[in-house]
Amino acid sequence: MGAMISRFWFMLFPAKEYKIVVVGLDNAGKTTTLYKLHLGTNAVIAVIDSSDRTRITIIKDELFRLLGHEDLQHSVILVFANKQDIKDAMTPAEITDALSLHSIKDHDWHIQTCCALLGEGLYDGLGWIAQRVTGNTPR
Repeated sequence: MGAMISRFWFMLFPAKEYKIVVVGLDNAGKTTTLYKLHLGTNAVIAVIDSSDRTRITIIKDELFRLLGHEDLQHSVILVFANKQDIKDAMTPAEITDALSLHSIKDHDWHIQTCCALLGEGLYDGLGWIAQRVTGNTPR
């Protein structure tokens, strides 16, 4: 599966190198997400544990701190709303409000529901990044 993802990735991103920063609190699903995507590239991926309402402000503070970094001034932001399979998981609208995503004006951003454990939604998020970073529509 990793070889297939690598081939897909290099079809989308031929010769140019990109870098992605993945942020998320412990147990949000960052490692599982990366294992599923085998990724490394010019975007920020924030993995949110959609069932953890108590720590959403911590990831908000961290995300806005990161966005102030000069190396990320041209990056796009993908928020993976992970663990959507858990009962009472926050909706994308709830996460958007909790993270104040509408206040982000200098970066393209997208929130993608997913279940990293099952691989659901991961390719949709990856496709969004590919389209924004390269300006090409994924094949």
